[in-house]
Amino acid sequence: MIFDDLRAIQNQHGYLPGQQLEALSKRTGLPLFRIHGVADFYPEFHLSRPPEVSIRICAGLACHLRGAGHLQTGLEQRFQGANKRDLTIGEVSCLGQCDGAPAVSINDHIYRGVTPTQAEALALTALGGSALPLMPTEDGSRNLASDPYRNSEPYGALRSVLAMRDWNGLIAQLKASGLCGLGGAGYPAGLKWEAVRNAPGPEKYVVCNAHESEPGSIKDRFILQRLPHLVIEGMILAGLVTGAQKGFLYLRREYQRPEETLRQEIQRCYQGGLLGNNLLGSDLSFDLELFISPGGYVCGEESALLEAIEGRRAEPRNRPPFPVTHGLFNKPTALNNVETFANVAQILINGVDWYKGQGQGGAAGLKFVGISGDVRNPGVFEIPMGLPVSEVIFDLAGGMADGKKLKALAPSGPSSGFLPASAAGVRLDFKSLAAVGSMLGSGAIVICAEGRCMLDMALNAVRFFRDESCGKCVPCRLGTQKLVDILTGWTHGRGSPADLVLIEELTEALRLASICGLGQFAHAPITSVLQHFRSEIESHIYDRRCPEGVCPMREPQ
Repeated sequence: MIFDDLRAIQNQHGYLPGQQLEALSKRTGLPLFRIHGVADFYPEFHLSRPPEVSIRICAGLACHLRGAGHLQTGLEQRFQGANKRDLTIGEVSCLGQCDGAPAVSINDHIYRGVTPTQAEALALTALGGSALPLMPTEDGSRNLASDPYRNSEPYGALRSVLAMRDWNGLIAQLKASGLCGLGGAGYPAGLKWEAVRNAPGPEKYVVCNAHESEPGSIKDRFILQRLPHLVIEGMILAGLVTGAQKGFLYLRREYQRPEETLRQEIQRCYQGGLLGNNLLGSDLSFDLELFISPGGYVCGEESALLEAIEGRRAEPRNRPPFPVTHGLFNKPTALNNVETFANVAQILINGVDWYKGQGQGGAAGLKFVGISGDVRNPGVFEIPMGLPVSEVIFDLAGGMADGKKLKALAPSGPSSGFLPASAAGVRLDFKSLAAVGSMLGSGAIVICAEGRCMLDMALNAVRFFRDESCGKCVPCRLGTQKLVDILTGWTHGRGSPADLVLIEELTEALRLASICGLGQFAHAPITSVLQHFRSEIESHIYDRRCPEGVCPMREPQ
C-alpha cells in the first residue's frame, strides 16, 4: 500500500525527500509521477521539510463563530518575526471538534476549546522540544437508546443471522424499516444491499465512510467512540448479506481517539471469532481493515474515498456506473455511513415496529445530531427523527449563548445552506427539510446568533469549499474561487449589482456541471443567504455598509 510506504518515509525523515521517493519508485515499480501525484494531493504528506512547529487554527464555521480569527491574530502577533523554519501559523479547514471550538492543531496534536494563553503555552512547549500533552479523553459514558445491547451481550443480531441465514429476510426488514443513508445522500440501505447481493461476481466489498469532515459534522466521532460494536456488527452483517468477505472502515486521520477505540474493538472481534475465517464456527468469513485517511474533505465523497483506498488521488469518479456494481477495485461494494451501519442491529433486535415508533411526525428511527456555534451546550445528541430543530437548540443544547436571539441556522453544515430563525420549527427529517429548501444531510446543525453577519458566514463556508476542491473539474475549481472573489469584494466595499447576476450563473454551472456534491452544493451558503437575508447583502453592495459591523468594508492595508 503506497500510503504505508509514504508514512514510513515521512516518519523517518519528517518529510518525503526526493531521493527516497525515487527509491520507492524503483522498489515498487510505481511510476515516480504517480507517487508524486499522490503525495502532493493529501495534506498528511510534506514534500519539503516542515517547520519545527506547525500551528493550524481551525477555520470551520463553529470555530469561526467561537473566536478562531482572534485566536489566530493573537498568535501571529505573539510570534511575529519568528523564523519560518521554526514556526508557522495558518488555517486548516476543519478539525472535527466543532463542539469544542475553537480547535487548534499543533504538530498534528489536536486541542479543543483553546484560549490564546493555552495556545501560546503549547507552542512554546513544542518550540522547546518537549512532548506535547494529550487532549483529555471525552466522557464515554451515556445511556443510549440506539444500543440494543445495554443489558445484554453485543453482537446478538449477528449470532441470530448466522443461525438463520435468511439473507433476503434481513434485506426485507431493512426495506420495511425505511432505513436510509444517514451520511447525507439518504439512499435506502435495503435497496443498496440488495443491489450488491444481486450483482454478479464472487469478489465484493463493504466500506464504511467515517470521513465526516464538513464543518459541524461530529456525530460519527461520537458514535465510533461510544457504539463501535454496532458499526462493526453492521459491516459484518452487510458482508454476510451481500456476499462480501472483506470490509474497510475509512476513518479520518484527525480522529485519533476513535481510532484507538476501533482498533481495540476489532481486535476483540477477531479474538472472539466474530471476524476472520469461520465466523462463530460457521463456514462464513469476513475480514475488516481500518483504513486511516491521508486527509482532505473530498475523501468523504464515496467514489473519491474508493480511489484513496486503491492508493490514488481522491478524485471523484464520473457516474454511472455506481459503487453497487463497480465500487472498490471495480467490484460491487456496499458503501454506507457510520450511523447507517449502527442502525442495523437496532432494527434486527428491536424490530421494525419499534424502530418506526422512535421517530416523530411520520419519520422513523432515532437520529444523532451535532449542534455547534452560538449555543450554550454544543455537542452530540440522540433524538427522535423528526424532532423540531428548536427543541434541539433550546432544550438539549441549553439555548442561545450569552442570552442572544437566534438569527440563522445551517441544518447540516455549509452544504445545507442557511435558514432564518423563523424556520426553527422545521422537523429534522429528510422530507421536512427538503420542503424548506434545505436538507438533513449528516445532521450537523450550526447556529448563528443575532449580531452575526450572514455575508461573513457565507464567505467562510464558500471559502471552505474552495480550499477543499480537489480541482478535477473546472466548474468547481474555478467556480468556487470566483465565488470567494465576489464575496470577498462585497465585504470590502467592492460590490456591484452585476455580481448578483454572476452569482446566479455560477450557481447554475456548479449545480449542473460539477462531478460531485462538493461542487454541486458549494453555492448553497450564498444562495441561501441571498434568499433569506437579501437586504443584508444589498446593504453591503449598494450602501457599502455591513449592518452588523463585522465586515471591514474597505480595502486591506
